[in-house]
Amino acid sequence: MNNLFDIQQKLLPDLLEVLLKRYRILQYIRLMEPIGRRSLSSNMDISERILRGEVTFLKDQRLIHVGSAGMNLTSEGKDLLLKLEGMMKDLLGLKALEQQLEHEFRLDKVIVVPGDSDQFDWVKKEMGRACVHYLKKHVDLHSTVAVTGGSTVAAVSEMMSSDFQRDDLLFVPARGGIGEEVENQANTICAQMARQTGSSYRLLHVPDQLSEETYSSLIAEPSVQSVLGTITSASVVIHGIGEAKSMAQRRGASEELLQKLIVNKAVAEAFGYYFGQLGDIIHRERTIGLQLEHLDHDKQVIAIAGGASKNGAISAYLKNGKSRILITDEGAAKKIININNIKPL
Repeated sequence: MNNLFDIQQKLLPDLLEVLLKRYRILQYIRLMEPIGRRSLSSNMDISERILRGEVTFLKDQRLIHVGSAGMNLTSEGKDLLLKLEGMMKDLLGLKALEQQLEHEFRLDKVIVVPGDSDQFDWVKKEMGRACVHYLKKHVDLHSTVAVTGGSTVAAVSEMMSSDFQRDDLLFVPARGGIGEEVENQANTICAQMARQTGSSYRLLHVPDQLSEETYSSLIAEPSVQSVLGTITSASVVIHGIGEAKSMAQRRGASEELLQKLIVNKAVAEAFGYYFGQLGDIIHRERTIGLQLEHLDHDKQVIAIAGGASKNGAISAYLKNGKSRILITDEGAAKKIININNIKPL
């Protein structure tokens, strides 16, 4: 297959470019359908004139349906897109990136989706879709799934559709809220995942950051202990990875803590822990919920984060060795490989 494309690249040098463009148009329509041409043009940064020709071609090939509400993939379009995904990973070098990251960080599974979520929001949705696809295949019956907050984990809940119906699952927040937008809080995300899949959920009604006195009081509450026991026994954990400084600022950190993070070169945050470039723990917040010591090998711990700007945060967290599965995007994967001088296998 690769030899054939090498030959075609010499005879038809624009072939891969055209294939990639049409693949990404189909990919975006799948994520956002129904979607209008103007919105598609704006989000994909393709001129309406060029897109008009591509839409006509895809419609003539019966890959998309154009209606008054917008464009949708036909069943043929969905089948073709599924067939294309494996081939496009090879052509774009994504499988090689996955293998390099798995080897370097001793991970069980890495999934790299095309694009850079720093540049295009739809790439975040594609990471969410990849996570849902993984869950369909690997989550056992009657599993408890713990989820953290954040926009990338929220994208996972958005991509849970009617074809992923699992009324045997229980979704729980991995920790309390941090006072950010309600749609990105763990309680909201786990409730939405449960609604999307027809499953059950439990909530944790506690703040994310607590004084020692408040922490001691809340942790003794029977209702909190009950939910916390369910959370810590979860067999699947889905979590994001944040940049240390931005996460500390969102939590309203003191100037003293901010200086501590800067002086010690903290670059990553997850589960209330701040990590240095080598994965060392620089600071730990007092929180109720999952802690690093709860992430044993009996759990499927899925880290989902992307964007080239997050390369340092993702790399630092992975060096701590708690998550065994990573879902990221092409922009982050390439940067991680570059900053760590990871050699091709």
